[in-house]
This record gives sequence, structure tokens and C-alpha cells, in this order.
Amino acid sequence: MIQCNTHFSPDAADMTHRILLPLTLGVLLTVPTQGVYLEPDQSLRIPDGWTRTARLAGSDPVILTFALKQQNVDKLQELVGRVSDPESSHYGHFLSLDELRTLVQPAGDTLKTVRTWLEKHGVRDCTSVLTGDFLQCETQASTAEKLLPGAQFHRYVKGDMSVIRSSSPYSLTPEVAAQIDFVGGLHRFPAEREVLRRSENNRSSVGAEFHLGVTPSVLRERYNLSASDIGAHPNNSQACAQFLEQYFHPADLSEFMQLFGGSFQHRSEVDQVIGQQGGGRAGLEASLDVEYLMSMGANISTWVFTNPGRHESQEPFLEWMLLLSNMSSLPWVHTISYGDDEDSLSVAFMERINVEFMKAAARGLTILFASGDDGAGCRTVGKEKNVFRPSFPASSPYVTTVGGTSFKNPFQVVYEVTDYISGGGFSNVFPMPDYQVSAVSKYLKSMEKLPPDSYYNHSGRAYPDVAALSDNYWVVTDRVPIPWVSGTSASTPVFGGILSLINDQRIKRGLSPLGFLNPALYRLQAPDAFYDVCQGCHLSCIDDLVLGVGFCAAPGWDPVTGWGTPNFPALLKALLL
Repeated sequence: MIQCNTHFSPDAADMTHRILLPLTLGVLLTVPTQGVYLEPDQSLRIPDGWTRTARLAGSDPVILTFALKQQNVDKLQELVGRVSDPESSHYGHFLSLDELRTLVQPAGDTLKTVRTWLEKHGVRDCTSVLTGDFLQCETQASTAEKLLPGAQFHRYVKGDMSVIRSSSPYSLTPEVAAQIDFVGGLHRFPAEREVLRRSENNRSSVGAEFHLGVTPSVLRERYNLSASDIGAHPNNSQACAQFLEQYFHPADLSEFMQLFGGSFQHRSEVDQVIGQQGGGRAGLEASLDVEYLMSMGANISTWVFTNPGRHESQEPFLEWMLLLSNMSSLPWVHTISYGDDEDSLSVAFMERINVEFMKAAARGLTILFASGDDGAGCRTVGKEKNVFRPSFPASSPYVTTVGGTSFKNPFQVVYEVTDYISGGGFSNVFPMPDYQVSAVSKYLKSMEKLPPDSYYNHSGRAYPDVAALSDNYWVVTDRVPIPWVSGTSASTPVFGGILSLINDQRIKRGLSPLGFLNPALYRLQAPDAFYDVCQGCHLSCIDDLVLGVGFCAAPGWDPVTGWGTPNFPALLKALLL
């Protein structure tokens, strides 16, 4: 670990705060006594900005996604541990999609029970995925409400967006409920993440040898990438996913590379777009993801998964997960700038999605998620009582989560400090995985001042795992260069591109791709592989106990910046196992 520059004592007065509104919990309606409700903890609260309009007519179409019970989840978990552990003889021995299907596909009784039930209600327009563990069916709203007693479908609108969701919980007969993990297309509203724009008025004075914002050349200088650090292997590829009518424009990518890609060999076109690209204005989020994944993972074949949720009852994030289970050939690294609050999702949903991440790990995919831009988060749970608010999928133990940093001097390529928005903390759903127990325990024991125990679950999966710069980026969108773009949506594709370069070198040497990174990451014996970030805290609840301060950075791993930011040559050397 590259030594921290200075010791830092947190001062809440130095932090920029935002007001976090208390959560109003949804009220669960009565479920028929003969039915089983699979997601009893799913919040039915309507997110801010959404308005319920009319109930659907009986003939209106809806799409339902049935997550069928899988076999051998325990064996899958053990296998992921073996293929992801550099000290295991099975390290890098990943499964093909066919092999994965054989392992996890639902039992014959599961398929027979569910299909018989659907056909009894006249539902025959269904498709499956290659692993056989999801079934997606289109039917009429009246039929869906008979299938799922208690469900009532309404249309909700927010600006130009429109979704169909049930305003009440659904139930299943005990026989069918025993074969299904959850039903998609009923409850979860699309999670929105806005890229941050910070005003230059907040910047300190400019010194000598300054830069005017983060660009690929600045990142490459900071993380020690030379012009020759580019991809070259034909079997290497990377991807990002975009949701909620977020699109990139090829013309923006081309202009970005003309403006900022002159010092290294690169590609100016995406090789594959999976899904439908929309017209109209480009999305700042999508432009940021594509431009920085392709400039850091330079000259590497890049795919873009676009899941707009065009059908109003689709869940875009779930649609992306289904694609992973339905494609035999996929890029090795995936970066996703998406997240939702754990408390807004049912445990059944999160646990099943966690298994989907295990499936990706078994195939050798590296999945990176942004840690979020709300620091530790905050949720009101009682009168004058708050708790921190972890984010999912950032809190999954089977993804690598990326936090954010800022330059100490925002106009100079100097050492990094915590970006106060950097998401981080401890899961309330997933226990702490073995691979991080030692590092997290060291942090908790060494910190002189921690938030009160009542604010977080110190035995939960801790995140983020790593970090990169998340402040003051230049992005081209709708042919216009835009400055001051910030957030972990920026740091995630940057780190993903760096991992793609490492994969390129591993594949050249006949080694496997990195796959699920965390087991190797937490046992690296390479103190110079990361720039340790020791200064700064992130934001949290504004109350009398924590005063807006969440966790603070420290030497080694911390729940604000993880292990720190990458020093590419040393990280490459350490991961060429």
C-alpha cells in the first residue's frame, strides 16, 4: 500500500451536506390467508416524483418474470470460492454456460408445477433463458391479477417516464410458491441515479502546473499508465450497462476521443450494442460510462448493454441480469453505475440477484458496481432515530464495488482524498464474507472514533472494495463538452478499464481472466498496488449523534475508499499470478 500523505482528523464543518429525507414506509395490505407472500418485506412506498394514475384495463398487457427455484446453489457457492481463489488448484477453471445450466437449472418438478399453473390460467406466451431458471410471460392484466391474488396493476408516471406496478402485494398458492423465488414486474420502481454537476465556485484557487478537469490523460498520469498500456488481444472485451432511457451517441464518443484521446491508441466506436438504442438526446450517465471505460480500457473491444425498460412492466436491471443468463459469450469485465437502497428491496429479490452474481463469477466475469453518491446514507426509523442506509447491489459480496476520491488540490495531479459523496458502509442483508474479515476487523479495531453501533451492522458485508477519482470530469454529450461531472458513476468505468488492461496481459500469457476479483484483492501481498487514501470522511445523517459524518478513511482498507486507488504497474504485476 503506497503510504498515505498526511494524518487527517475529521471536521464535520469541512463537509458539504445534503438534506436526506426520511423514508415513509409503505403499508402492507392484507394477503389472502390461503396464499403465500414471497416478498413480505418489499416496500410498497411510491418513490418521490411518481404519481399513480388509472388502474389498468383488464385487457392491457403486462410482462411477469418468474425467478424459478434453482438447484445446487450451495455447490455453486463452493465452486465460485474455488475458481476465484488464487491459492486453489481450481483457480480460473471457469464454467461454460452449458456447464452452469447443468448445475443450477430448476428441477423437473419445478418446471412442471409452474408451467401447469400458468397453462391453467391460459398463459402460454412465455420465454425462458438458457440456464432455465427464469421464465418471462406476457399476459393480460386481468389474468395476471388472477394468477397473483392481491395484485392490482396501476400506471405510474414521472415526467416522460411511465411504469406499470402493483399497488398491493401479490400472493401465490403454497404449491407454486415453493417453486419460485420472486415475481418481477410488480413492485420495484426504476432506480434513478443522476450524475452530479459541481460548480467551479466551490473550487480552491488554481496553482502552478494545473489542469482544468479530469480527462483520460490526467487519469493515466495519476495511475501510471503509459501510452503503450493499451489492449491488444482479440479475445478480450469489456462492457457497461445503461438503464432508464439512457443512451450514448456514437458521435459523442468520436468527438470525446478526438478531444481527449490523442496521447494513446484507442477505439472510437463501440463494437456491439445489446438492446435498443433510443433517439433524442444522449444521457450524461451513459456518455460518461462509455467514454471513460473505452479511454482507460483503451483499444479493447467494448459492448454496451442498453435496457430502457420500454415495456412499462419491465424492470431494466432485472432485464440485464436475464441477458447474462442467456448469452454464451460475454465480455470479461462489466461496469454498472446503478444502485438502490437495500431497505427498498425485498430480501428474496436481493438474495436471488446475489445468486445471479455467483453465476457470473462461476463463468469468469468481473462485475463492478458504483458504491453510490450518498455517503453512508441515512434512513429515519423512529422518532429522532436514524440509521445508515446501505445500497444494493453495491453490498453484494459477489461484486467488486468502487468508491470515489478527489484530488487534494482539484486542479493538480496530486494525492487523493475521500470524495465526501463516496458510498460505503455495511450491509444489513449479507453477512461479511470470509475474504474481508481480517481487513475490516483491523479497521474497526484501529479507528479511535466510529459512528455509534446503532447506525450500522458491523458484521455485514463491507464496501467499497476499491476506489478511483470521482470528481471534476469532462464528458461529451450531445456533441457538447461538459465539465464538473462527478460521482462514483465516473470512478467505476475507470477502474473497470484498468482491470480490462490487466485481463489483456493475463490472456496474452495464457492465464485466465481475473473473474470475481475480491478473493484475490483482499489477499494481495503488494503494498504499492494501491494509493492508500487516508484523508476525509463521507456524509451521513444530519443529527446530533453523527453530525452528518459517516465513516472516515484510514490506512489500509476502509468503508469509504476500500483499498484505495490503483497504481497500474504494481497492480498489474501483483495480479499476473
